[in-house]
Amino acid sequence: MDYKPLSGREYPRFSAIKTFFRLPQVPTTEIYDVAIVGVPFDGGVTYRPGARFAPARVRELSSLGRGYHWSRALAVFDRLKVADAGDCPTVPIDLKQTYSKIEEHFGQILRAEKRFLAVGGDHSITLPLLRACRRKAQQKLSFVHFDAHFDTYPAAWDCEYHHGSFVRHAVEEGLIDPTTSVQIGIRGPLAGGDDLEFVKKHGLRTITVDEVRRQPLADFLKTLPQFVHQPVYLSFDVDCLDPAYAPGTGTPVVGGLTTYETQTILRALKINHLFAADVVEVSPPYDQGDITSLAAVDAMFECLCLMASKAS
Repeated sequence: MDYKPLSGREYPRFSAIKTFFRLPQVPTTEIYDVAIVGVPFDGGVTYRPGARFAPARVRELSSLGRGYHWSRALAVFDRLKVADAGDCPTVPIDLKQTYSKIEEHFGQILRAEKRFLAVGGDHSITLPLLRACRRKAQQKLSFVHFDAHFDTYPAAWDCEYHHGSFVRHAVEEGLIDPTTSVQIGIRGPLAGGDDLEFVKKHGLRTITVDEVRRQPLADFLKTLPQFVHQPVYLSFDVDCLDPAYAPGTGTPVVGGLTTYETQTILRALKINHLFAADVVEVSPPYDQGDITSLAAVDAMFECLCLMASKAS
């Protein structure tokens, strides 16, 4: 099979059945490198819902995507065989059952020696994705986390698992190594000073928007960590962006990054082994002109290029 996007000259980009980047939709049993998989679930949100509709909307907007990365001089779909592997099954009214389904579904993808790019869905889905990756990697992963929030928060309404607690669980379960991980785009206000305690205790580096902005962007990029030997999981929550650039999200926080800044940071990351990635928290019902979905498509493209950069 030719794992290439449909031609925009043969089928205009507003036409044809919608798949991620207009790529073929095939089962995970086929032979290819990277599976893009939707995870339509928002049962872990604590504020605005709607992320369950993101995979369908992002598929449609990804028809505007292209395959050649100008600054990297990289034709990603020539370097990698990438396919739309459909959606992961979910149970919209039960987080526990959904976690089991996510872990099993993506475990099958990893056992087939494929990498994946998951499209959520709210950020609670990242925990079972990390569980599947940790089992396959047989070691803790380094975690690159774009977000406005720490996501290390305690139980909400006596519910341990939600979109704001998954990093805490990932550290406590030994899924990620906090000392080789980084959070980018963090900003306040916080509920209290004790929100800082977990990240300080475990040595998790957090990069605030102030840290990005207090110096020229080119100088900030030089301070980013490099990931040479360890497997890396990258999670991109669109609320790392300012609501002006991503209004369609569950928990918007003003004072965020711009789409240009996240593009530039993603392009500057030195990751030799991007094990898997996700893009989460797009809520199409709250979007304006699809700009949040378009930002998600751009982040997905950068993730694919990071995977392709070590594929040769």
